[in-house]
Parts: sequence; C-alpha cells; structure tokens
Amino acid sequence: MPDLGKYAGAVLSSYAVALGLIVVLVALSIWRARRVKAALDLVEKRNKRHG
Repeated sequence: MPDLGKYAGAVLSSYAVALGLIVVLVALSIWRARRVKAALDLVEKRNKRHG
C-alpha cells in the first residue's frame, strides 16, 4: 500500500464510503429485482387463469 501521509485517513475513509455505497446499491438492486419478479409472476399467473 502506498504511503498516503497525512491524507491517509481521508483517502481510506473515502474508499470505505464508496465501497459501502456500492454494496448498498447492489443489495437494493437485488431486492428490487426480486420484488419486480414476484409481481410479474403474479400478473402472469392471473393472465393464465383468465386467458
């Protein structure tokens, strides 16, 4: 790891925040995809009964 000097705290905390935000965005994307898939499955099931 390179020597960051007096900026080490700021740089490392910025990396940590960025990584945390990426993890949150991926988790939210997966959660939303599951919700949308469940809703689409429900609509498809309803259409099969009436169609």
